[in-house]
Amino acid sequence: MTQTIKKEISDTFTLIRNKMVEDQIVRRGVKDQRVLDAMRRVPRHLFVPPELELYSYDDRPLLIGEDQTISQPYIVAFMTEQLFLTGKERVLEIGTGSGYQTAVLAEIVEEVYTVEIKKVLAKRAQAALDQLAYSNIKSKCSDGYLGYKQHAPFEAIMITAAPKQVPKPLVEQLTIGGRMIVPIGTLFQELVLITRVDADRYNQKPLLPVRFVPMVNQKNRTY
Repeated sequence: MTQTIKKEISDTFTLIRNKMVEDQIVRRGVKDQRVLDAMRRVPRHLFVPPELELYSYDDRPLLIGEDQTISQPYIVAFMTEQLFLTGKERVLEIGTGSGYQTAVLAEIVEEVYTVEIKKVLAKRAQAALDQLAYSNIKSKCSDGYLGYKQHAPFEAIMITAAPKQVPKPLVEQLTIGGRMIVPIGTLFQELVLITRVDADRYNQKPLLPVRFVPMVNQKNRTY
């Protein structure tokens, strides 16, 4: 493939990506400029299987293998906005998946720590993130329910798989005043924003109904 053709393809994806942000995200009420800029910059098509590249900016989740999905663009933007990031935070992401949400966070904050339980996805996501030369992401393949304790506490935590209830080990890795966004439930799930009040208390605010894959352990049993 010539450099000219590569540039034309890149330019086409840029146009489609900008349209995605306007039509799917801005029109639905996401206003945080940091989030919108990140969504415009991150090439979502690099985080999906090659055969799905043409659908990468559609208004829907897409399968990425291992019974996992890359989230709908609006949900990525909405969840990111709800953390009210200023740019100076250290953020923990549970469920690297494709690496797309990881990249969006890395565009906004100083440090991102991300955990993926499935080795195939962790390796694939790392390759995509390396291709884009992010230097502020630290990742590991492990049980996300346990968090990333050696680098805790975090000002914000994003969870992209659904536990049945609020994961206590992760709340404990939040700073006081820190925020966590997590889908909670089984058949019916709700996206919940959690704010840690002090060492023993946290507030919980329901946001909207969602559908995420379940949070599982190394034996593929749900939490």
